[in-house]
Amino acid sequence: MTTAVEKTPGKTTQPEASLLPPVNVIEDANGITLTADLPGVPKDKLNLLVEADTLTIEGEVALAMPEGMESLHAEVNLPRYRRVFTLSKELDSEKVAAEFANGVLKLRIPKAAHAQPKRIEIRVE
Repeated sequence: MTTAVEKTPGKTTQPEASLLPPVNVIEDANGITLTADLPGVPKDKLNLLVEADTLTIEGEVALAMPEGMESLHAEVNLPRYRRVFTLSKELDSEKVAAEFANGVLKLRIPKAAHAQPKRIEIRVE
């Protein structure tokens, strides 16, 4: 069962080109855990937005070049990361929990109450 689907770019143009951070999505009985690698992004430059069924992760890379030096080779040449996901109706987007440490973002999105497994009690008559 897929509970988070990445949105693919449509015909709308984005204002800026961005890097796609690597993301893992793991589902268990209670929800999903999403981890994203965002090296070079400080916490104050990280933005998370949940709007309707859309989760957007954006971060600006803050890798300062030492004064008097210039880069001869750069593999990271775009200044920001961006990923957009569509969240399933089974997820409770009101209860998203986020942690960010050492360039790794971890989001926990629980399943909504109506999507949680329920134990049915059997009466003996």
